[in-house]
Amino acid sequence: MPHTHTHRYQTTVTWTGNLGTGTSGYRDYRRDHDITTDGRPPIPGSSDPTFHGDRTRWNPEQLLLAALSQCHMLAYLHLCADKGIVVTDYVDHATGTMTTDNTGNGHFTEVILRPRVTVADPTTTDVATALHDDAHHTCFIANSVNFPVRHQPVTTT
Repeated sequence: MPHTHTHRYQTTVTWTGNLGTGTSGYRDYRRDHDITTDGRPPIPGSSDPTFHGDRTRWNPEQLLLAALSQCHMLAYLHLCADKGIVVTDYVDHATGTMTTDNTGNGHFTEVILRPRVTVADPTTTDVATALHDDAHHTCFIANSVNFPVRHQPVTTT
C-alpha cells in the first residue's frame, strides 16, 4: 500500500460588494470580493459579467481554468527537467466551456489547454510533445475535476 501525504490549503474570501443595503435585492450589491492567504497579494474577484460581475476582476471560472493551466505547466516542466529536455519558453492559451440551463445552474463541459512550448534542442521535440500526456496524468487539479481536460500542444525550437 503506497504511503500518502495530506496537504491542506487555506484561503480567505472576503466579500467587499456591500453597497450599504447588503443583499436587499439581486441588483443591489456588487459581487466583488478579495481572495487572500498567507500574506500574499490579494486577488480581486467578482462574478462573470454575465452574472452582474466586474469584468476587471477575476471570476471563479477564470481561476479554475488558470489553476488547470498552471498545474499542467508545472507538472510538464518538472517532467522535462527530469528527462533533460531544456524548455526555454512556455505559453498556454487555455479555453474552458461551461453550459448553463434555464434555471441558471451550470457546469464545465471541457477545458482545452493549448501550450506552445519552445525547446532548446530540436532532437527533443517529439519527446517534449509526448510528455504532455504524462503531465496531464500527474496534474493534481486535472485529477480533481469531473470534466475532460484536453491538450493540444505545439512544440518548436
